[in-house]
Amino acid sequence: MMNRSFTEKRKAPRTENKIPFKLSHEDGDIISETVNISRSGVSCRVNKFIEPMMKVKVNFLLPVKNNEKNSSKRISCHGIVVRTELVSTERDFYNIAIFFSEISSKDAEKIDDYVRACKA
Repeated sequence: MMNRSFTEKRKAPRTENKIPFKLSHEDGDIISETVNISRSGVSCRVNKFIEPMMKVKVNFLLPVKNNEKNSSKRISCHGIVVRTELVSTERDFYNIAIFFSEISSKDAEKIDDYVRACKA
């Protein structure tokens, strides 16, 4: 038996915590939650087919700690759907991956801090 090792190709670490968010595109809005998230993008499950390379807007409240108090930071950015995979033909569920194409460096840093805190 050949031993194959998996090499992570992603540059940014990610966490699999679930964060509710709104995804907006030319056909309307979809409410979903993250499967995983990193400073460069998000993976989620949706109940509608979204064409790869479709431009979308993503809005969510990122859980953060300020001086040991729980709060949230509003993140609003634009992305591009880079992958759409059918999960269930019976219920039309799709896993999609979104690359953040337009996000402020401050918001990307907040996401990165959140991911690293989840990993600690």
